Amino acid sequence: MKKLLFYSAIVVFLYACGQGSNGELTGVLNRPSWYQNTPYGMLYIPAGSYNMGASDQDVPWAHTNRSKTVSIQAFYMDQTEISNNEYRQFVYYVRDSIARRKISEEFPEEFLMPRYDDEGNELDQSEWDLAWDARFRYYDEDYMPLLSEMYLPEHERYYRRKEFDVRKLMFEYYWIDLVAAAKKGRYNIKDNPDDPDHRTLSNPEDPITQEPVGRDLDLGQRNKKGQNNAIRGHADRSRFIIKEVINVYPDTLCWISDFTYSFNDPMTNMYFWHPAYDEYPVVGVTWVQAKAFCVWRTQLLNSWLEANGEFFVQDFRLPTEGEWEYAARGGLDLSPYPWGGPYIRNAHGCFLGNFKPMRGRYMEDGGFHTVKITSYHPNDYGLYCMAGNVAEWCESAYDEADYEITHDLNPERRYDALDHDAPSMKRKVIRGGSWKDIAYYLQTGSRSYEYQDSAKSYIGYRCVMTYLGRGGPDQAEEAK
Repeated sequence: MKKLLFYSAIVVFLYACGQGSNGELTGVLNRPSWYQNTPYGMLYIPAGSYNMGASDQDVPWAHTNRSKTVSIQAFYMDQTEISNNEYRQFVYYVRDSIARRKISEEFPEEFLMPRYDDEGNELDQSEWDLAWDARFRYYDEDYMPLLSEMYLPEHERYYRRKEFDVRKLMFEYYWIDLVAAAKKGRYNIKDNPDDPDHRTLSNPEDPITQEPVGRDLDLGQRNKKGQNNAIRGHADRSRFIIKEVINVYPDTLCWISDFTYSFNDPMTNMYFWHPAYDEYPVVGVTWVQAKAFCVWRTQLLNSWLEANGEFFVQDFRLPTEGEWEYAARGGLDLSPYPWGGPYIRNAHGCFLGNFKPMRGRYMEDGGFHTVKITSYHPNDYGLYCMAGNVAEWCESAYDEADYEITHDLNPERRYDALDHDAPSMKRKVIRGGSWKDIAYYLQTGSRSYEYQDSAKSYIGYRCVMTYLGRGGPDQAEEAK
């Protein structure tokens, strides 16, 4: 009996402890458990330090990649470049979402799901979510008249083929300008006709007292209400939520426009849509389109996790220049190529990447144009084609002096150029070299750039995701 009372007392005590903090500092109780699963198709890259920059002679004397010791946070990276078939899933999503919106205008009960505000009130139909479980076929008689605008007009058709007008595949998405939001002082941004893009900050007013405060005052000074002049937060943070609407279809004509007096019509006609090229890297995608793909991929995964009652993950994004080079080296700090030593052939004389060898003998390395994304041997991190095949977009803006000004902790330089900005402001880093480049551009330390709104037949990309936690080498096995 005594034992029974003893155990009952323990149960009551533990139950009472679980109901509250008992006046002690315990943190918020009943927080959800968290384990970051490795995203499908990605590999874990542990945190570490390395010497960023040239590992060999600066052949063109560009002076843009001086050696610099930097440290990189742990992250996940796609094992391969994004393939045509993976990007096609993005294109099909945009196409199908547009079709469902058009059909929902006539059949809202079937193709829309109601949404509710914080108080449980049903929102207007214009704000309802698409019902992706509702099935339809583009050639159904009930839907064809509603979808007629999605097809090419008759005078633009070839042999009367009814094809989608890819110019209408527009994707709407949002992103937050954290760099602008993090400006020192967090001053309020006001409309200025001389500065429509809010590139400069105006003297703010206190959002409560409406009294002027700001940079032309002593930041240590207090106003009459005893409030600090450096205002934290903003009266309206929507200033930093950026809406973008872009076309997502790749530029298939880049195979012709990139090369003068060269026959590349078959690649233009077949490369993106034919099943023969499904596992080849997508090309003809701008830096802006690659970023939009990352946003869509994030929403795709987070929507599934939310529907299954799981916690959100970090965003997919393009790699920074420092992350890309760190991953390309595969833990071999001073090696000029991802596979190690200073040679571009193995012991049997075979080339180790897809590039332009021997003054233009493109087939000597096994590839004429691009090759499959799993071609050649991966580096020591397990990443394929970090040198050659296609060059890859990085998140980073390009400047010749980047290595002089960037931090040694997760080095990065960002600038989101507007359409009317000068071309020099639209330069984005590309890394790794491509099937049409010489061996110099395959080196892990070689830098180059392209303009963010240009699409090339030799540039693709891959995504990364930040690892949440310390992310040292001892986490590598667990992350797998």
